[in-house]
Amino acid sequence: MEEKTKKNETEKMPNVKKIEKKVEGKAWEDAKENAFKKANKKAKIDGFRPGKAPKEIFIKKYGEESLFYDAADICLESLYEEVMKENENEEIVAQPEIGLKSIDTNGVEFIFTLTLRPEVKLGKYKGLKVEKEKIEVTEEEIEKAIEEMRARYTENVSKEGAVEEGDTVIIDFKGMKDGIAFEGGTAENYSLKIGSHTFIEGFEEQLIGMKKEEEKDIHVTFPEDYHAEDLKGAPVIFHVKVHEIKQSIIPELNKEFFEDLAIEGVNSKETLEEEVRKNMETQKEVNAENKYMDDLLEAALKDTVIDLPHAMIHEEIDRMMKQYEQNLQMQGISLQQFYQFTNSDEKALRDQMHEEAEKRVKLRLMLEEIAKVEKIEISDKEAQEEASNLAEKYHMEEEEFLKEFGGLDMIKYDRKMRKAMEIIKG
Repeated sequence: MEEKTKKNETEKMPNVKKIEKKVEGKAWEDAKENAFKKANKKAKIDGFRPGKAPKEIFIKKYGEESLFYDAADICLESLYEEVMKENENEEIVAQPEIGLKSIDTNGVEFIFTLTLRPEVKLGKYKGLKVEKEKIEVTEEEIEKAIEEMRARYTENVSKEGAVEEGDTVIIDFKGMKDGIAFEGGTAENYSLKIGSHTFIEGFEEQLIGMKKEEEKDIHVTFPEDYHAEDLKGAPVIFHVKVHEIKQSIIPELNKEFFEDLAIEGVNSKETLEEEVRKNMETQKEVNAENKYMDDLLEAALKDTVIDLPHAMIHEEIDRMMKQYEQNLQMQGISLQQFYQFTNSDEKALRDQMHEEAEKRVKLRLMLEEIAKVEKIEISDKEAQEEASNLAEKYHMEEEEFLKEFGGLDMIKYDRKMRKAMEIIKG
């Protein structure tokens, strides 16, 4: 292939290398010929079966320019491989960008933009004056945690008598505005907890005192900022019928409750308090350790100077967007639905992620530089042992775990980054 290579010597952007590649002469003619053979198979030309029309007839109908972009694609794969081979000693840190500079009957010219690892000037990263938060578990916190445990075992039991605050009622209701039922104002066998304030102000309060099978008209007024335009500030009447009243029974701290908890060694209020204290101390210690490490990284990053390439930030945002979309899908929500719910769009979400993405990339580059300066190396044996331990921890076959994690090289990288963090920690 005949090519002309030109390197741009006057780069304005830091950590960016632009390479121009031109294909012309016989190489370009061959590419156009292959593009013609491909296009001719699908061409519809009167008097000829697909793929059988002479080239001059094809050109007369579609024009030579119709072949240019397919020909350019044919050239691109080998050019890409060539650029990467020529720059294999460069540390490329983002997917190369490819732009089409020119294309015509005489040739095609591409611009390859390579983003190189930026220079990292480390500041102070050892002996940082960062205090670790002291943890304490109070009696009030323990009591609150136990009350929350009891609440999770609450039973709703049917009761006789009148509706009271805290009861759950099963009701039918029909909302009327000016004597006409309005959209979304009707339901049957609706479960409503009195005091939850999920309905319009005044609705739940007027249910208090009602009895099973009793019917009543409830008068309320929609708030001025209600989302439905025709109901803003509107007085309405709900005709309500109570079918069932349920009382919430919170369990006592007794033998039956401890058996339901099924926590080894817990059979009394005292042993439960001790178990809760131990778990809370463990969780607080984990949280304090994570915050301490975050604060240390922030302190180390503060004096680290990096001229960060935009391409690295954009790629990090791409990863964050993909993860965000996966998290939404686990909740049964698509990105498009999220944009509708939040009155947002992709640009707004990406802009929102920009600062965090920039911080992540800077932290990664800083830790890589610390690992380099401190000559941290991870042997195959150490990585293999790490993989075995992690696979056992997550109850996975080692081969399956390595495939999910990204291979032994990713184990090495992760281990190297954690050792760099340990150096910052001191």
